[in-house]
Amino acid sequence: MVERTPLYEVHRALGARFIQFGGWEMPVHYTGAVAEHLAVREVAGMFDVSHMGRIEVRGPDALALIQQVTCNDAARLRDNQVQYSALTTPRGTFVDDLTVYRFSHDHFFLCVNAANREKDYRWISDHVQGRDVTLYDVTSRYAQIAVQGPAAEDIVQGLTDVALDHIRTYWFDVGEVAGVPHTIISRTGYTGEDGFELYVPMDRQMNAEWVWDRLLEAGKPVGLKPCGLAARNTLRLEARMMLYGNDIDESTTVLEAGLAWIVKFDKGEFIGREALLRQKEEGLQRRLVGFEVLDRVPARDGYPVLIDDQEVSRVTSGSYAPFLRKNIGLTYLPIAYTAVGTRFNIRVRQRTVDAQVVPTPFYKRKK
Repeated sequence: MVERTPLYEVHRALGARFIQFGGWEMPVHYTGAVAEHLAVREVAGMFDVSHMGRIEVRGPDALALIQQVTCNDAARLRDNQVQYSALTTPRGTFVDDLTVYRFSHDHFFLCVNAANREKDYRWISDHVQGRDVTLYDVTSRYAQIAVQGPAAEDIVQGLTDVALDHIRTYWFDVGEVAGVPHTIISRTGYTGEDGFELYVPMDRQMNAEWVWDRLLEAGKPVGLKPCGLAARNTLRLEARMMLYGNDIDESTTVLEAGLAWIVKFDKGEFIGREALLRQKEEGLQRRLVGFEVLDRVPARDGYPVLIDDQEVSRVTSGSYAPFLRKNIGLTYLPIAYTAVGTRFNIRVRQRTVDAQVVPTPFYKRKK
């Protein structure tokens, strides 16, 4: 059964085109993916991300559990701080990537990928192992709205008394937004821009629609646009942010994905530590790289990647980048071919095009 977010009727009224994604019926675009992408880069865009999974971990042993199942060091978090991390298998591959929110030493909040919500919940539950901790799937308790772009802070600030300029990137606060109390205001996102993700409590059914409409109204004078999954995908690709199921999954390790910075070996034992330590010591055989197509055609997800006419990989994510005006993508290459400037080929339909390894992120916003 396909699920719908609390904002489904709002999207329909705005003329959104829908697709199925991660078991949810979601808006893919409203006025057009390119226009929505550019709005986020230049002014602001707003996304319904209520399909994301949300899991609470409570109890005296909450931190110990999170330390075991994730590869980053959650002990470094302070109250109201957020951390990007991964749930790892014994092979050092991805169960999922996620963000970890610390409310207190015995209360954490995890935001996971929509399609992995039930799998992640089971995985974490299977490793409780008698600890004094309780898990709650709180996905249905919140709507999640992301406001992203240079004007995001001004737009949201007009609807809250919380001082947003005091919330640093990857930190959060809790307060009233558009009159809705207990809203989590998180300075995070999936676009490469500054912005906020608002977790709106669903204790009243109309809360989500009310906050969405007030944000749209507040942002209208500066050009805020509602945005769909298509723009979200190209924005995150320009910023080299991973998409589970494409760039990372249970066959790719955290080190191969170029995410060594979220692996903290010195924190002690965690699932996958030995495998990742062994891979680090022995050296990688392949690594995820960014590339630019040296042709006018984009290399889409799944297209074959060739070296010396032999298929070595597939494009994990590939698209035209609206802001950069280039055809870019991500793929895994043998380690000997991962240096910036290395040339290789991609089979695009019935012909072969040239591509080149380039530095990532492809786009980085000016501070």
